[in-house]
Amino acid sequence: MCAALLLAAGVAGNAQADAILHAFNWRYADVQARAAEIQAAGYKAVLVAPAYKSAGSQWWARYQPQDYRVIHHPLGDTTTFRNMVSALNARGVHVYADVLLNHMANESGQRPDLNYPGTSIINLYNGNPTYYNGIRLFGNLGFNFLSASDFGEARCISNYTDVWQVQNWRLCGGGGDVGLPDLKNSSYVISQQQEYLRQLKALGVKGFRIDAAKHMPLSHINGVLTTDIKNGMYVFGEIITGAGAGEIEYDRFLQPYLQGTSHAAYDFPLQTQIRNAFSFSGSMSALVDPLAVGQALQGARAVTFTVTHDIPNNSGFRYALMDPTDETLAYAYLFGRNGGKPMVYSDNNESGDNRWVNAYNRNDIKGMIRFHNAVQGNDMQVLSHGSCHIIFRRGSLGIVGINKCGSTVNASVNMNNSVLWWYANYTDTLGSGSVVNIGSANYTFSLPARSARMWLR
Repeated sequence: MCAALLLAAGVAGNAQADAILHAFNWRYADVQARAAEIQAAGYKAVLVAPAYKSAGSQWWARYQPQDYRVIHHPLGDTTTFRNMVSALNARGVHVYADVLLNHMANESGQRPDLNYPGTSIINLYNGNPTYYNGIRLFGNLGFNFLSASDFGEARCISNYTDVWQVQNWRLCGGGGDVGLPDLKNSSYVISQQQEYLRQLKALGVKGFRIDAAKHMPLSHINGVLTTDIKNGMYVFGEIITGAGAGEIEYDRFLQPYLQGTSHAAYDFPLQTQIRNAFSFSGSMSALVDPLAVGQALQGARAVTFTVTHDIPNNSGFRYALMDPTDETLAYAYLFGRNGGKPMVYSDNNESGDNRWVNAYNRNDIKGMIRFHNAVQGNDMQVLSHGSCHIIFRRGSLGIVGINKCGSTVNASVNMNNSVLWWYANYTDTLGSGSVVNIGSANYTFSLPARSARMWLR
């Protein structure tokens, strides 16, 4: 076996590689009701819907904050959020909060001012003070907490490769849309955002996903996320790029973020590399060591995925959707490989694709998580690869084989000096019934068409 194919990483990095469920647009009560199921499936964390005051039934309305000081929207309130966090924490499953620090809700169609949460919501609070004060996180709900002076200039981003525009102007939808009011990184705004994060942390939240981190100057991100707030928390940012090193968005946004913070990030470079490998002209050999060619993030700082909520739900990102079978095979790669926290996307069919409803509880996904959790801390070595397939081991405990093509791949591997055990059953956790039992110096792995195997000793 070629020494160049030995891909090892420190055990400390491996130990962080825990499966995340993105319970996209789920009601907090539904997450709580499924706590036992989530734990049994092997997830270590759940990313839940943004927790603050927001209005509207559409999924994207959750990403338009009106007020940090209360949790109140169609998916739940402070009480149901607290109950959900307690239920998951009791089962050893962490809750990651999806937080919006870049902008506030676009309410230009309702009112001309930039006072938040606005007169109508203040009147709502005053009309039922017992309830709203009961779900208050901090502050005085009798007054607005933001005004026009807390926002930058009202200009829409026109060039998404211009760092100044992207980080200081507004996200707009076109057609005369005035966009999402962009928050300044003033000391006052930062103090309010810090208090909000401290309150979520006090409720038992164990991590923060920073939405639209690409659109925030590092001075803002680092100003809010101080050492005391980050202590004991897992923080990861959303910086969408088209690829890894050498691609303009990576070089201008994701690389500076990784260099300028200690946070993790979505591994968009790896998702692009995976899509390229699974394409008709691509080769699975591209997945041997994507980190070495700058097309993956360091494992300890990567949240890995096949699909995020933006990809199916925003027309501009649907190009990144994978074929359903390829997506399953890609999940096997992510859960089998060494490094990164793999995330499973599970929605309520917001996109209309009807592909990801209850995906978190699919038997094959649970088999992948079982394999992933079992091989933590073990090195990775690629045993065989080609245009159609890749086979790698995780220590002596597990073997992963993936075949993207339409016919069976048979790959012979020299087992002399291998750390894999001879005369021991390695059984597929994906339920195929396939068993590997090595009994000779040359073992032939058989991978059926369009399939994955995750053999665990």
